[in-house]
Amino acid sequence: MTPPVVNFAVEGPTDVGVARALLRSAGLVPADQPYLMNGKAALDRRVPAYAKAAELAPWFVLRDLDRDAPCAGELVARLAPARPVKLCLRIAVRSVESWLLADRKHLAAFLDLSAALLPAEPDRELNPKQVLVGLAARSRRRDIRQDMAPRPGSLARVGPNYAARLNEFAEAAWDPRVAANASASLARCLAALKRLRSR
Repeated sequence: MTPPVVNFAVEGPTDVGVARALLRSAGLVPADQPYLMNGKAALDRRVPAYAKAAELAPWFVLRDLDRDAPCAGELVARLAPARPVKLCLRIAVRSVESWLLADRKHLAAFLDLSAALLPAEPDRELNPKQVLVGLAARSRRRDIRQDMAPRPGSLARVGPNYAARLNEFAEAAWDPRVAANASASLARCLAALKRLRSR
């Protein structure tokens, strides 16, 4: 059976590589062009349209939980109370950075750090993006520090090439199946994506 091509929508550029890697890990084929929204609010407004499109073809919508709801299930119920079976709306707890942090071995190698510095339970981190940026700032690689961490004295929250580096890691080195062992929300996402293959 030929794996289906899945359209996918994400909040922003930092999520594209993660979404592609997840689809491939589940045995699915990501569509060539993502639906790239400009933040959570824009993505949320489009969910009903994606649900309508999913009546005909499979769709994957990936969103961060952040602090927008007590749990992922409540947020999903609010955004898409009646979901067609071909719509896979998944929430990263608390952001996609949590899921990347969950692959401690490969992320530590990418950042050139000891894996012992990475959190053992990334889903419990209140601000995983800040954790990841802080780790990048400690990298032994100058290019990683310059790309992912903000300049000293800068008001920016991340470095100038943060999104590009996240996508590089997600598509080239991250192993979602390994990471799922340390992230329950990621494990649920992979299970839901695998169900799309038979729908």
